[in-house]
Amino acid sequence: MLKQIRRHGRSALLAGLLGLAAVPVAGCGGDGSEQTPTAGVEAPPEVVTTTAEAEQPPAPSAAAAPDPCALVSKREAEQLAGTPLDDANPVRETCTYTGPVTGPTAQVEVFVGDGAKKFLDIERDLGHELRPLPGVGDEAYATHEAVFVHQAGRWASVRLVRLNDPEENQAPLERVARTVAGRL
Repeated sequence: MLKQIRRHGRSALLAGLLGLAAVPVAGCGGDGSEQTPTAGVEAPPEVVTTTAEAEQPPAPSAAAAPDPCALVSKREAEQLAGTPLDDANPVRETCTYTGPVTGPTAQVEVFVGDGAKKFLDIERDLGHELRPLPGVGDEAYATHEAVFVHQAGRWASVRLVRLNDPEENQAPLERVARTVAGRL
């Protein structure tokens, strides 16, 4: 079974455990009677909810990250890239707009939360030049290909991939940084 777990991962482990749960447990005594796997185990207490509690929507988490695709719209991503882009591809705390396969090469990536902060940390670790962007959010930086914005305890970053002179991207990246800061 250990080889199966290594080969097939968690699904094999889960299947194996479910298979074991289906095997009846025989007692060690002499009468051969079967015992149920739940013998001696108490059921969890029942949760009782009042009508007023049931009608209340769950309170949003103060740390809930905003939708990255709402931070930079498709139209704004196209303005940044200078070309038409495909529809957004949201995955967890990211949103990616890619150029069509017919070209030109372009991509805009938006990160929110821990991923955005990690991206900034990696840029620092690699020794890439980070220019401060005064007046943008609580804290903001720009590289030749990305901007990083910290506002109200949240980080966001926008990365632009194009095959052009990176200096051409500086002003558009700074504009999108201001937009993102206003939406955080």
